[in-house]
Amino acid sequence: MQNKYVIQGDPVAVMDKPIKKKILFACVPADGHFNPLTGIAKHLQLLGYDVRWYSSSAYKDKLEKLQIPYYPFERAMEVTGDTVDQIFPDRKGMKNPIKKLNYDIINFFIQRGPEYFADMLNIYRTFPFDLVIADCAFTAIPFITDKMNIPVISIGVFPLTEKSKDLAPNGLAMTPDNSFAGKIKQTILHFAADKILFRKSNKEMKRVMDEYNIDCNKSTIFDLLVKKSTLLLQSGTPGFEYRRSDLGKNVRFIGPLLPYSSNTKKKEWFDKRLNEYKQVILVTQGTVERNPEKILIPTLEAFKGSTTLVVATTGGSQTKELRERFPYKNIIIEDFIPFEDVMPYADVYVTNGGYGGVMLAIENHLPLVVAGVHEGKNEINARVGYFKLGVNLKTETPTPQQLKKAVTEVLTYQFYRDNVVKLSKEFADFDPYALCAGYVKQLLENGHNADQPAVFLQAANN
Repeated sequence: MQNKYVIQGDPVAVMDKPIKKKILFACVPADGHFNPLTGIAKHLQLLGYDVRWYSSSAYKDKLEKLQIPYYPFERAMEVTGDTVDQIFPDRKGMKNPIKKLNYDIINFFIQRGPEYFADMLNIYRTFPFDLVIADCAFTAIPFITDKMNIPVISIGVFPLTEKSKDLAPNGLAMTPDNSFAGKIKQTILHFAADKILFRKSNKEMKRVMDEYNIDCNKSTIFDLLVKKSTLLLQSGTPGFEYRRSDLGKNVRFIGPLLPYSSNTKKKEWFDKRLNEYKQVILVTQGTVERNPEKILIPTLEAFKGSTTLVVATTGGSQTKELRERFPYKNIIIEDFIPFEDVMPYADVYVTNGGYGGVMLAIENHLPLVVAGVHEGKNEINARVGYFKLGVNLKTETPTPQQLKKAVTEVLTYQFYRDNVVKLSKEFADFDPYALCAGYVKQLLENGHNADQPAVFLQAANN
């Protein structure tokens, strides 16, 4: 006997077809949180799910192009990665990375959670979703699972934030130390992080969770989001994550997630100089960072007039001014360049450490020089250095001399490229969209139990 599908908004109209499972996507309003989810959303839509999206109006046009119905922020504050400094002017002058991280955790994440929740309750009245898929920093996750009793698949769009006895606290960018002294140090640091370094954000999180009677069990906010997720599907593979003996049972690796790309043929970007230089450097600061003095200008200064070609992407910030300042034959400066067009020609990727860009560089066998501290870049870049995929400069403001030395090191020592190639082969073993679809199907069929045997399970740290 077939189910009857009641058309939304018309209780009389029915049609003889199976009821579609309803999936609501949601994300923190920043490109690094939105873009990686787009491919999953389109894949599930093509499989027949009723896919819709809740987010900032900043993504309305993109969602319309993707033909995904969109719900705007109503109660939630319209603050994005591009506007955060305008809305929170106190943040702009903060130099201390821990102070700035606390500020961001409270204002950009924790305090937005109840607002997201209020909006999603309203959405549910007209679109009773069966599942939520959100980026791993979307702070309504505990409200959805605990208060709405709806499963959530969170997508790890940056390195795993789950607390572990084998690691230092997340946010400090400290690499693992398995020595006896190292383990003692890490234990002390967990106490210091909870009680001193992140005391303000932990206190605010507990206040908000207590207000809604959600048990946070002494977790930090990002640890809580992992634990409250029915499943966490981590972009990347075990080879780009620290070993954990206490990895959560709800965590799965799915391979690198990249933004949705249609099959429509587009004009390929090319410049003949890519074939005229023996060495090519690709440099970018991502789409959020607007200050070219941080990475772009030091890199251009380091290699201007040299025998190395530098291809710089500005994200649309001060492109004309930079071209006038660096009118050299060996320098190309563009607003945007499709990375898949230029990375095959490059020998080194200089970046502040955006997770998606790092994943794409690894896929293209491209070793890295990374220089970024804020917005969680320090944790991404720490892994680049730890797994010897490139050089981590551990600063937001490298000098031309530092950059030139780091690029020279990466070009000189073959093991950097060898390690990147090895990890790219591990990436190729994963099919992110098939894995995501498998977990969605399993979860919708088996309910909330994330411990059900999973055909697609890829165990970490094998």
